[in-house]
Amino acid sequence: MRSPGLSWYEASIGERPHYPPLDGDRQADVVIVGGGYTGLSAAAHLAKAGADVALVEADRFGDGASGRNGGQLGTGQRAWAEDLEAELGLTRARALFDLAEEAKKHLLDFASANGIEMDYLPGQLSVAHKKRTVDRYWRHAWVMAERFGYPHLSFMDRQETAERLGSNRYFGGIRDLGTGHIHPMKLLVGTAGAAARSGVHLFEETRATAIESAGGKVRVTTERGTIVAGKALIATNAYGGTLEPVSAAHIMPIGSFIGATEPLGSDSPVLPGYEAVDDSRFVVRYFRRVADGRLLFGGREVYSAGTPAGIADGIRRQIAEVYPRLKNIGITHAWGGFVGITLPRKPFVREVMPNVISAGGYSGHGVMLSNFVGKLYAETLAGNRDRLKLIEDLNIAAFPGGRLLRAPFLFLALNWYALRDRI
Repeated sequence: MRSPGLSWYEASIGERPHYPPLDGDRQADVVIVGGGYTGLSAAAHLAKAGADVALVEADRFGDGASGRNGGQLGTGQRAWAEDLEAELGLTRARALFDLAEEAKKHLLDFASANGIEMDYLPGQLSVAHKKRTVDRYWRHAWVMAERFGYPHLSFMDRQETAERLGSNRYFGGIRDLGTGHIHPMKLLVGTAGAAARSGVHLFEETRATAIESAGGKVRVTTERGTIVAGKALIATNAYGGTLEPVSAAHIMPIGSFIGATEPLGSDSPVLPGYEAVDDSRFVVRYFRRVADGRLLFGGREVYSAGTPAGIADGIRRQIAEVYPRLKNIGITHAWGGFVGITLPRKPFVREVMPNVISAGGYSGHGVMLSNFVGKLYAETLAGNRDRLKLIEDLNIAAFPGGRLLRAPFLFLALNWYALRDRI
């Protein structure tokens, strides 16, 4: 099902390439369900290694979260490195951090090697919306340099934060010069093109309705035919529905909504350095200026399958909390989509049936990680599963309540955290 609202990303790139639907039965070495970053990256790497790959996507490439997200790369995993260290120990935390740093480099190198112009802009500011959390940001910058070998963070006091944001709403934070932000739809379209040039059989508007594994073969049934392969990757993330029950129990879709303002002008004090921003709320607000000067602002999460009314008005109110001078700013585009989260907000990668691996649940940190997980899946089929196992071995519990009660439980829990953000 197509996500609500025409995104600025879609409007700014013109007509996307079309790929045909599946037409009848076929066989392949690998079948991939889901045409977002994970699936397309895996397909491209597998095909370059000589595999015969077929990929089916229920809608158009870019209609899901991969083409509609906030565009921020981030650094490390979704959880801060010191939090992972406290949970997993320094050795595993460092391995996961290093893997994420390799993911960042891989993304930039992949785009360069395949001629993908994704409008990369450097810099990210992570800021504290409560004064009592500022010290944690100072310590985080120190830990990253001293314990994880990452020298690109610097602490910002309240004055520097205000100058770099063009707003005095926040109390301090950190500046990360080792990362940046991109145009996600351009990356998605470019990755699909790279996969197609490598020989991947890409099928849009082909919804998978069932997946079965038996006798050493995997059968993916769609509305337009059946694909039989030796291996399969489920890369549907938040859009998997009831296709496969283990994935559905561990990955929950939540709605996230973004607005794009009219261009602010070269003399605007808003984010004069064009960095991306994320704040310390549990229900994170994230925003950035893009190359033409407009502000993209997101963070209105909805913990249900519905779409709220008045997306643009809700986003404008949030913008005004940070930038009061923009309380009447024109919103040219407002859109939403569904992000896959897990209970501990760590990625979910698991063999859910023989010869079938499912990957998703990047929990808002997927621009960088999902593309790299696709590469790691390709490595696995080439005989090296060690690196993917770093993610597979994470303890990802299922959401409580089963199919009927997990959504109400999540609604209550996450709205409690949203209330705490305001206290």
